[in-house]
Amino acid sequence: MITAMPVSPLLHEFDAAVLSVWKQSLIEESHNVSLHGVTYPIRRTAKHKLVQVDFELGGEPLRGLEQNPQTASRWAQLARKGGKVMRFLSAGEYLAVVSDGKITHYGGARKPNKQTAE
Repeated sequence: MITAMPVSPLLHEFDAAVLSVWKQSLIEESHNVSLHGVTYPIRRTAKHKLVQVDFELGGEPLRGLEQNPQTASRWAQLARKGGKVMRFLSAGEYLAVVSDGKITHYGGARKPNKQTAE
């Protein structure tokens, strides 16, 4: 018999929070995000006017940032096609991305680029 792996309560809380922030900011186009009884203002970035919201979860500061469609990433490609894409980061490290209601978690720490000798 195969049993399902238990889902961490912290991961479940994180997922619920990022989905809520994504929905309120990009789908409902609210001026504020409400999360666990706290209201956070939605701002626009200066240069590209992208949606940005800073919020806290479990005492940790997080940021939701709308995907810039003018970059070369696969997420930008989805945004160019009209997809609602928001990345979530903490301390400059991307944790997850929500694209049209689906969460993709980034795995592990970022590894430095390896340079190969020619």
